Parts: sequence; structure tokens; C-alpha cells
Amino acid sequence: MTSTVFETDTPDPIAYLDRVAATDLGRSYKQRMLEELDVRPGGTVLDLGCGPGTDLGALAGAVGPAGRVIGVDHDRAAVDTATARTAGQPAVEVRLGDLHDLPLPDGAADRARTDRVLQHVADPGRALAEIRRVLRPGGRLVTGEPDWGTLTVDHPDGDLSQAYTRYVTEQAVRNARIGSRLPRLAAEAGFAVAAVLPVTPVFRDVRAADLILGLERCTRRAVTAGYFTEDGAARWLDHLESGPFFAAVTFHVVVAER
Repeated sequence: MTSTVFETDTPDPIAYLDRVAATDLGRSYKQRMLEELDVRPGGTVLDLGCGPGTDLGALAGAVGPAGRVIGVDHDRAAVDTATARTAGQPAVEVRLGDLHDLPLPDGAADRARTDRVLQHVADPGRALAEIRRVLRPGGRLVTGEPDWGTLTVDHPDGDLSQAYTRYVTEQAVRNARIGSRLPRLAAEAGFAVAAVLPVTPVFRDVRAADLILGLERCTRRAVTAGYFTEDGAARWLDHLESGPFFAAVTFHVVVAER
């Protein structure tokens, strides 16, 4: 199960987030979220789970010199990187914090966003309720999450494809179906859900897909977890490397009002 096509080493988390943001998919997806956020000059915007600060600059540009952007992340290395990257932007502040217990007072912001963050948190419902708390009445949340249950990686042996998706949804991602569940969870947290916008990236190049999906690394973990035999994993990866490639997964961008 080794190949020159697949990336075998796990990338640094910050480098991985930068890589995704630099793809055509990442740029278009983030631009769509920014448009839906409808940031107004002079407003206060929260980037919750801001990572290394990938989107803080665009948000600062949207609020203008009279506005304020607050990034929050639980990871110290990400906070330090985001702080360094935005050092020349006085409108931007980055804080260490937990989405379940945000370091912000009630009604502190006009807008908030999360981007592929709720799939990883311990309690998405609690996090959404906390986001609602820190938004002002009439404030808007835009959150984007994948539904990994929609993941399709084509293979002549459909059982192998199903096994791979089952591993991803049952083991690899904590809240793997969060994309489809977001409208309900947001409503239960007290939001009015204004729109649900599906975004389905399609991959036809195995190398491009692997840089996002980590196909071989994920397959190796699936073997350890019992979803693939060694022989099945070899057949799976051999075809992904050499045969016509197709993969797709659907993200949902949810627009919710406080």
C-alpha cells in the first residue's frame, strides 16, 4: 500500500488548512460563505474556529477600518499563527477559546461564521446555542459543514466504496453527518434558518482528491479498524491510482438568523 501518487505522511494541521484554502474549491466555497454572511462596514464579526487566520483578512476588509473582527480558536499554535499573520491589521483580534464557552459577552457581534469546525466539536448543539448567545438580535450566522455520508469514491467493487465511506462516517470524523443535521440543530438552538445551500465538489484527479481526502492514510486506518482486509485495501488503492477516478462529497452552507 505504497505509491508515488498518494501522500503518506500526515500534513501539519496549519499547512493542511492553508492548502485547502488555496484550492479553487476552497476559494469559491469561502467566497460564497462571505457573500451569505453579508458583512456591513463598521460591524463586529466573529470567526469561530479561525485556525491560522485564513479568513480574517477578508473579514477585516469587509468590516472596514471602523469594524472589528474577532477570531477564536482552541488551539494555541493556530492562535499564535493567526495573531502573527494579522499583526498589521488593527481591526483584527485573535483569542484562545472554546466554542462551547466563548470568551465573549452576550450580544457582542453582528455576524458569526464557522467553517468545517462543528464536525469536530464535542457538542454541536451546545456550540450553536453559545454562538446564538453572543450574537445581537438580528445577527446572522453562516456555517459550512460536510455531510460525509454523501462521500462517494467510485470503484468497480461497490462494497469497497461502501466500506470506505462507512469508516469515514463511523470512525474518522466525530460528527460526520453534521452537514445535513445543521438546519435542525440550528433551529433547536433558537435560530431561524433562512437558507441551506448545498455545495458539491467533484474530484476527477486522484492527486487533487488525495491532497484533500488523504486517501491512502485513511485507508490504512480503515484496515486497522477492520473495515478493509489488506487485500481489499490493495485492490482499492490500486484502482484509485490507475483507473478513471471520481469522488464527490456534499457540503451544506446554512444561513441562520438570531
